[in-house]
Amino acid sequence: MIYVKDLSKSFGDNQVISHIDAHIEPGEKVVIVGPSGSGKSTFLRCLNLLEQPDGGTITFDGEEITGPSVDINKVRRHMGMVFQHFNLFANLTVKKNIMLAPVQLKLMSKAEAEEEAMRLLRLVNLEDKADVYPIQLSGGQKQRVAIARALATNPKILLCDEATSALDPTTTKAILALLKEINQKYGITIVIITHEMAVVQEICSHVAIIDEGMLAETGRVEEVFQRPRSKAAKRLVFRGEKTSYEEMRGKRCIRIVFTSNSSFEPVIANMVLACKTPVNILLADTRDIGGVAHGQMILQLPENEEVAEKMIEYLKSRKLEVEELDNYVG
Repeated sequence: MIYVKDLSKSFGDNQVISHIDAHIEPGEKVVIVGPSGSGKSTFLRCLNLLEQPDGGTITFDGEEITGPSVDINKVRRHMGMVFQHFNLFANLTVKKNIMLAPVQLKLMSKAEAEEEAMRLLRLVNLEDKADVYPIQLSGGQKQRVAIARALATNPKILLCDEATSALDPTTTKAILALLKEINQKYGITIVIITHEMAVVQEICSHVAIIDEGMLAETGRVEEVFQRPRSKAAKRLVFRGEKTSYEEMRGKRCIRIVFTSNSSFEPVIANMVLACKTPVNILLADTRDIGGVAHGQMILQLPENEEVAEKMIEYLKSRKLEVEELDNYVG
């Protein structure tokens, strides 16, 4: 659906994104994650040309949209946008906010747009708020209206720029559930910019990590969680723990990964009993990703190499993935 080749964008002397290659397939739920200032929001705004790239190409639905003759307004009809701070028109009712784009773009008559607005309000469970003004809504309700408005032009893709960062955790969960329902029911591709691990865990099928303006890593979320390759991915996977990735040190450390299918045996306790030597647990973490429990542990092994090798073999015999962490050596 979207193919990005060698995309770059600068503001003055500040290079914000640099030579990014990426592709997003129809129906995917993609989360683009990275720290503040990493360039992820600029990347998203380049996708629908709210920001003009300095270099590279973007192909959307088979058409290169970075060419000089492209009709930008036509492209944007098929790309719905949901913003962090909702961007609703305060002087228009909820219903008229949703009707505005399809009427202005002459996609529907006023009567058709009103009918579509009511259908979308039913979808986001706000039918009773049609004639109120945005100031009368909660943050979560405003974001539901913003999603309905983004859907009013019947887009093929929904771009969400930090759409949950202004919301509390409970409301965030409800908004993500709504986006997941829209993806499943209508097949609309969804791209979400975030810096929150909870969003990655809750909704996405694929994750792309942008760090210092470059694409550090991309893949299916469970693959990136289980086998993070880049430093940026490792910071994402280990973030939120009391002991950060950079702080952990040990003479020989390993990371083991397990899913709900491999987490029933008390494997560490049994390994310690079998090898008659304790280990130091530096990190233990379990997360629900796409409805499946994914866990990880980082262990500091004994200095005795023979015992350490025996422990690794024991873990592998239990069909656990074992990764040696050479960069933990202090």
